[in-house]
Amino acid sequence: MARFFSDREIRAVTIFVPLAAVLIVALTLIRPKADPEQARLVEREFEERTSADSIVMRPFDPNTATFEELRRLGLSKYEAVGLIKYRSGGKVFRIPEEITLCYTINDSLYRRLEPWIRIGRKYAIAPQEFRKGRIIPNPQPPQPFRIDTVSARYLQAIGALSKRQAESFIRWRDLSGIYDMEELRACYVIDDSVAMALEPYVIFPERKAHPIDEPVELNTADSATLRSVVGIGEKTVGNILNYRERLGGFVRVEQLAEVPGVTESNYEKILKQIYCDSCKIRKIDINFASPKALGRHPYIAPKTLRRLLKQRQLKGGWSTAEELIEQEILTREEAARLAPYLQFGSSGGTADE
Repeated sequence: MARFFSDREIRAVTIFVPLAAVLIVALTLIRPKADPEQARLVEREFEERTSADSIVMRPFDPNTATFEELRRLGLSKYEAVGLIKYRSGGKVFRIPEEITLCYTINDSLYRRLEPWIRIGRKYAIAPQEFRKGRIIPNPQPPQPFRIDTVSARYLQAIGALSKRQAESFIRWRDLSGIYDMEELRACYVIDDSVAMALEPYVIFPERKAHPIDEPVELNTADSATLRSVVGIGEKTVGNILNYRERLGGFVRVEQLAEVPGVTESNYEKILKQIYCDSCKIRKIDINFASPKALGRHPYIAPKTLRRLLKQRQLKGGWSTAEELIEQEILTREEAARLAPYLQFGSSGGTADE
C-alpha cells in the first residue's frame, strides 16, 4: 500500500505541531490584558483636554446640579455620572465637604470646586444638636433681610441658628457691627456652611465713614492705617500689602482695582480716602535684575519673561522701553504699564533690585 507521507515529513510534522502549540500559548500569555481603570483615565484625560476651553466656573448646588451643569464645571462624564448616581441613591449633601464622599470626586477636584459650592436652604439645615432650639419644627424659606436689624427670632425661624446662637449673634452684631461677609464669618457662632447659605439673602448696611484729616498715602501706609479706610477689610489689607510688595508700589490709585478682594462697590468708597505718591515706588533694573526678581513683578508674564531673558543674553541690555517694543518683547500697552517701574542701568546694577 502506497504511503502518503515519507518518514522525514512525518518527523517534521511531529516536531512542528508541538512548537506551534507552544508559540500560540506564549502569545496568549504575553498579550496585554485590558485595564478598564486605565481606559477610564485615558478617556478622562482626553475629555479634560477637549473640554478645557468650555469650562465655566459658577456657583452650583451638588444636590440639584444637572449632568450638563456638572460637565460645564469641568467634570468628566465619569465624574458627573458618578455624582448623580451617588445622589440618586438617596444621598443629600448638607455641607460642601460631603461631596468628597462620592467615589468619583477626588481631593484635587474638590479643591477646585469648593469655592463654587452653594448648598441650598432645603438641604443646608442647622446641625442636629441645634434643632431643639428652633421656634418651629420646619424652617420657613428665607427672604432678603438686613443684617443690622434682623431679629434673633427670624434667624431661628429660617433654621439658620439655634435660640442660644441667635441671641449670641445679635449681641456680637450690636457690639461690633457687621458690614460685609468677611465680618459675618468672623462671628464665632457662624460656620462656613451657614455663612454660604445666608449669603444670597443678607443685605449689609452702609459703613459710615469716619472723618479723616487727610487721605491715606497708599505706598507708605501700614496695615493699621489701611484698615482704618472704609471699604478695606482685614483680608483685603493683607492682599494690598502683598500686591504692593510685588508691584514695587502704586503709581496710580486706580491700580488698587487690580488687588484681589477689592470689589467694585468698595473701590468707589476707597478712592475718596486714598492717594498715591509715585516718587515712593521701587524700580527694577531690567538690565541687571535676576530672573527671580523680574518674575515676581505682576506686570511681567512668564512668556514675556522668557523672551526678555533670551534677548538680554544676546543683546546685553536696553536703554529705553521703546527698544523693548521694537524687539517685540513688550506690546505698547504692556510697556506703558511697566515703564514707571523700570530703570536701565548700564553698569553697577544689582541682581536683586
